[in-house]
Amino acid sequence: MTRITVLGSINMDLVAYVARAPALGETVAGKEFRTVPGGKGANQAVAAARAGGEVTMVGAVGADAYGSQLRGGLESAGIDTALVRTAEGASGTAHIVVDDTGANAIVVVPGANGTLTALGPAEREAVASADLLLLQLELPLSAVAEGARAAHARGVRTILTPAPVQPLPDELLDHVDLLVPNEHEAAQLTGYEDPYAAARVLLGKVPEVVITLGSRGCLYAARGGEPVPFPAPEVNPVDTTGAGDTFVGTLAVALGEGRPVAEAVAWASSAAALCVQKPGASTSMPYRSEIDAS
Repeated sequence: MTRITVLGSINMDLVAYVARAPALGETVAGKEFRTVPGGKGANQAVAAARAGGEVTMVGAVGADAYGSQLRGGLESAGIDTALVRTAEGASGTAHIVVDDTGANAIVVVPGANGTLTALGPAEREAVASADLLLLQLELPLSAVAEGARAAHARGVRTILTPAPVQPLPDELLDHVDLLVPNEHEAAQLTGYEDPYAAARVLLGKVPEVVITLGSRGCLYAARGGEPVPFPAPEVNPVDTTGAGDTFVGTLAVALGEGRPVAEAVAWASSAAALCVQKPGASTSMPYRSEIDAS
């Protein structure tokens, strides 16, 4: 079984469903409201666990009602939460608006996630003893960089989702094996709207890149080769909130099992396609049996 450590955020998603998202200064009527466990780190952890990985979560929740709910949700997914800290104050929250097309807009309030600025010995060991490390940018950059360094020192394959997008220091990128931005993040990181051009620029920073393109699938590129497109299954999306995290968590499991890149990407794409057909993020992520059957 692939051992995956996720160093990342744990949030409660506060999701409002609307016919269309409001413009600035506008109020619209909502159709439904849900609270759903989320955070890019926790989402990737759940996706990996459901896909068959052995997952350890390193992160922080608040000393509030959301905190206990979030911890319990991870544990019910079979994730080891021994290294999830409880910080004073509120848990992280994500305030999400989803329209009738399945598109979303998100505001993240870090809460307890912002307290995780450095790793302790047990957390560094959890990173160093894994087969793969999953990172995102909803924790302080100091902790993300420290995790990448600890993984690199022990030869642990590191996958970074650069979201929310921000300038990435070479100190971090030097320790990343696979970068997985979406097309908008790739454009912001490189200045190129064309994902093929963006991929070529990013390969100057990291050995491998997967740029996700929503309904158009994704683009894989490795140093020494040309970018290769992979189509996405055609589905009618209900909520795209957790699609990217589902893709990354599932991809990590497939790569950890030694699958060829083409097979791993296709399997992860199938998982993401299943995810977007249901509302919510972590609650919509498919199990391994569902992915295999799709």
